Amino acid sequence: MAPATTIIRSDEEIQRDVLDELGWEPRIQPHEIGVTVQEGVVTLTGWVDSYAKKWAAERSAHRINRVRAVANDIEVRLPASAERTDAEIALAATRALEWDAFVPVDHLDLTVSNGWVVLRGEVGWEYQKRAAERTVRRLAGVRGVTNGVDVRPTGAPTTDELERLVVNALVRSAETDVDRIGVEVQGDLIVLTGVVDSWPERIEAERVAWSAPGVAAVDNHITVRP
Repeated sequence: MAPATTIIRSDEEIQRDVLDELGWEPRIQPHEIGVTVQEGVVTLTGWVDSYAKKWAAERSAHRINRVRAVANDIEVRLPASAERTDAEIALAATRALEWDAFVPVDHLDLTVSNGWVVLRGEVGWEYQKRAAERTVRRLAGVRGVTNGVDVRPTGAPTTDELERLVVNALVRSAETDVDRIGVEVQGDLIVLTGVVDSWPERIEAERVAWSAPGVAAVDNHITVRP
């Protein structure tokens, strides 16, 4: 079998693909956003009229092959029709969290200041933490979200068993190459190392690690090959 060929992509190629991806994203207007790339690191600038659009632009950039990181400097400028008081945002966020089946709302605290939502509390799984953030960032009037929710799992497998579960899950995933990813378990902390070809592969490896039972934290030191 011939050895795999390493694909080198210039910053100009990455920039062009990011701009094309932004144009493909129906939730945002690409002319609102500026894109620069240096050594595979994408910087997004400009302004949008909702936090959800800012997040969508960031996700679009991360989908591009060979993007190593994204600096999201997009500003959120709410139109008058989208302005909400902090009390209105807090009430809407509380109701939205109550309706989300994946969020244990009784274990969360929510604070809003100048349209910025801060989440605190404890949940048993990382997907619950992400679900809470996903729910509030879509709300009208939100300028930003800080997710300070802690993951406190109940019960945990042994260190060796936890490492085996994560490695086996990485093998099953079609989006990850386990031969390029290192897994180290330190109590309820999983440390990921290695070099991959794309940001989505890096994110998938982290998602897999978080899905293991008893995990309280994941340190993702995987780098994206330039």
